[in-house]
Amino acid sequence: MPDHIYVYPAYLLKDGSRADGRRVAAAHAPSSATVEQIVAAAKSLGFQAVAEPDRGYPRRGSAEVGRVKVTKRSGVTKTKLLRLLADEVRKSGGPTPR
Repeated sequence: MPDHIYVYPAYLLKDGSRADGRRVAAAHAPSSATVEQIVAAAKSLGFQAVAEPDRGYPRRGSAEVGRVKVTKRSGVTKTKLLRLLADEVRKSGGPTPR
């Protein structure tokens, strides 16, 4: 079992549909999220995070480049991590959803 979780910006975007890859509820999703914002959010939540700017989200081809490799922590599921990151990106300067 891997010791990390990959987070693509598409997982958190409010404007993306579930079919496009969004994995958090639109009510919690920020309007925009960059790899840098996700790394900063993960670090502020106490996770180890590394940007991988040369990787793209497979569902979108080369439309969005980059992903974040976040080290897992005991008791935190991928779904919970994504929700925490989405909330943190919104709070830390990302545009707020309508």
